[in-house]
Amino acid sequence: MRKKKIIVAITGASGSVYAKLLLDSLLKLSDQVERVGVVMSDNAKEVWRFELGNEDYDLYPFTFYPKMDFNAPFASGSAKYDTMIIIPCSMGTLGRIAHGISNDLISRAADVVLKERRKLIAVVRDTPFSLIHINNMKTVTEAGAIICPASPSFYSLPKTIEEVAQTVVSRVIDLAGLEQDSYRWNEE
Repeated sequence: MRKKKIIVAITGASGSVYAKLLLDSLLKLSDQVERVGVVMSDNAKEVWRFELGNEDYDLYPFTFYPKMDFNAPFASGSAKYDTMIIIPCSMGTLGRIAHGISNDLISRAADVVLKERRKLIAVVRDTPFSLIHINNMKTVTEAGAIICPASPSFYSLPKTIEEVAQTVVSRVIDLAGLEQDSYRWNEE
């Protein structure tokens, strides 16, 4: 299997635990991943500090790009990144993507991924959804994105917040086409 090039975008929506667990998972799956490029909004860093009580995002061995760095490789389709995962995906970010407003690296990279017909996974976290949110989800879905709400499952009987959040991250890893060991319904 060819190794994948993955973009991870972290927005300021609540749910930093999802981003952390995804980055942890990608480290464990390094035999399947050629490169991970990460872009975090300023609000994402603030929410991470508030929710997780640290700045450990700086410790990951991935390449981090400033949110306005349009020279990042994945700002162009020629870099051939396979998948973009926005985790968590704020409704503001989703709205900009749905309407083609590429005013930062996250929205530009999403625009590139969609135009190149590659995989975009948006892990939306806000709730409840307004009709505007639903219409934006419909628009990006029609453009080829996958909306993966941060809705955990409970049939694996998770015991901690991290185990609950991992049920969402495991689903995202599956959607990205990576092989992993995770709980499977009614499988040994």
